[in-house]
Amino acid sequence: MADSSEPPQPLPAIQAEAVELRKPHEMIVMIPRSSRVTLTGRRIYNVLLHISQERLSALDAMPAADFLFEAPLPSILRTTGSNGDDRGAAKRYLKEMRGLEVDWESTAPGDGPKWRGFSMLSEVVIEVRRGENWVLWSFPPTIMSALREPQRWARINLEMMTRLGTYAGVALYEICTRYRDNPSGLTSRKPAAWWAAALSPSAASTDTREWRKLKSERIKPAIDEINEETDLEIELIEHKQGRAVVEVQFAVRKKRGEARRPQAEGPVDASLVIRGEGLGIPAAKVEALIKEFGEGRVREKLDVLDRRVANTELRSVESYYAYLRSLLRSGDTNPGEPGQEVDEPLQEQQQATPPTQSWSNPWLNDRIASLKLEFQGLSIEQRRAYATAAMSTMTERGHLSAVITRRFQQGDYLHGLLGSFVVREYATAVYGPGWDKQQDGDLFADQGQPATPP
Repeated sequence: MADSSEPPQPLPAIQAEAVELRKPHEMIVMIPRSSRVTLTGRRIYNVLLHISQERLSALDAMPAADFLFEAPLPSILRTTGSNGDDRGAAKRYLKEMRGLEVDWESTAPGDGPKWRGFSMLSEVVIEVRRGENWVLWSFPPTIMSALREPQRWARINLEMMTRLGTYAGVALYEICTRYRDNPSGLTSRKPAAWWAAALSPSAASTDTREWRKLKSERIKPAIDEINEETDLEIELIEHKQGRAVVEVQFAVRKKRGEARRPQAEGPVDASLVIRGEGLGIPAAKVEALIKEFGEGRVREKLDVLDRRVANTELRSVESYYAYLRSLLRSGDTNPGEPGQEVDEPLQEQQQATPPTQSWSNPWLNDRIASLKLEFQGLSIEQRRAYATAAMSTMTERGHLSAVITRRFQQGDYLHGLLGSFVVREYATAVYGPGWDKQQDGDLFADQGQPATPP
């Protein structure tokens, strides 16, 4: 059982040790029908799926059809193991991805295409924020549904895939990772032509090529790099009629005690960068703080900053970046306590904090989580009314940004800084100004009933 004193984590995060996408089985095999999918492009698409899956898990319902996910392009590239030299190619690929049609094949025996002729993205936009490229995207509804609630999925380790240098290697690793825990340790048997198409980045037909040439040029190098670079060992199994290879499958085994190689620059938690950007902190500065203090502490202190900014009893935070950096430098105790070095502006603001208020208070974290559940149970009109009031307050305090405005328009009310203000508006209207002060007796004393929205 989890320790109730631990504050809840707002979002699952991308960890350098295990960056995993729960990829639906029906999305594992991607066969292009038009154009060509590049190695970087396929990696990027998996990262887009991962970020989107994390955001969908934080929403209480399926978002509207025009909902746009977003992330900084540099962070996406770093999560794929790519570098700045790939940025131009990535931008071109992203713009082409909307029109690129693919067939999604099942790896199950006897199954044919699950979805035929689907565009990989419904919409993609690249915009510049503070001199940095950001990507905004959406998926077709069928992909959205499968991504949010996959019935069966494979755990795709994105960090492992950064080690693979060929398209066939990435495609084969995705297929084989589905069978890592299969008792038989064998993939499905498929015709040689099926494997040729599944491991090809091009829409051009490959079924007329001789299998022995394809095996030498593409399959064997993919097997070698998977066995050398990843947590799997795979072996090619050919089924013949006479001398002709008619069907192919692979034996899949997990390596025991496979040591992870140290990387000079591991994958970035793109969700942290997005949260920081929502507070007006440039992505480069968030990444620098992650490198210095680690993802766990940055995530924890972003929670603190969110609540501090939404506190209308204190004066406005002049610099979100300076405040966050001071929180991180203050150690494990609250900033402003004796013996801690704190930036002067932060120290003054902490001295103004009521002594009963603790930004790491487990009771308050539970209280906020409960209020969010209540808020999600309101009607669309009620939620919109409280969010509108929160937007008005944010405008008065100078916190409004294009990102926050977009999230408001999309109905994404409980994410990031907007969520902090929405919760405060709702809680104050329903339970009064003392909603965040623990009372004697019940866990949530004098809660009352939700009032009429403002």
